[in-house]
Amino acid sequence: MARSNARAAAMQLVYEKLMGGSGENTLNALISFAPEGDDQQYIDRVVAGVQEHAPELDAMIAEHSPARGIERIARVDLCILRLALYEMRYESDTPESVAINEAVELAKRFSEPASARFINGVLGAVSRDENGARQTP
Repeated sequence: MARSNARAAAMQLVYEKLMGGSGENTLNALISFAPEGDDQQYIDRVVAGVQEHAPELDAMIAEHSPARGIERIARVDLCILRLALYEMRYESDTPESVAINEAVELAKRFSEPASARFINGVLGAVSRDENGARQTP
């Protein structure tokens, strides 16, 4: 399975947990695919990581989306942002550009048309800030 399919599955599990679900049997019942290779480890790792780091990820979102508070962000968009930011910060094998592009594609697939631009803007701002901070002596 392509990593993008595993990423979509992870986002759906993050969403389910945000909405109060347990995440059990979701892959089998709602998401029609069979994880291949290390897909299941990736899914488990990022879903757990997003949950563990949600407050930190939300603070990053809030900082880079001052016109729209966390409570006003659609839950699907919030899950996509959390997943992408988690990957950007904690998944060293995922380039930032890939995380951002995949997040935009998830928004196009699962959310409103304007969400892709919003998500791209927030993630781009985070990336610019973090890259600028690393380059500043």
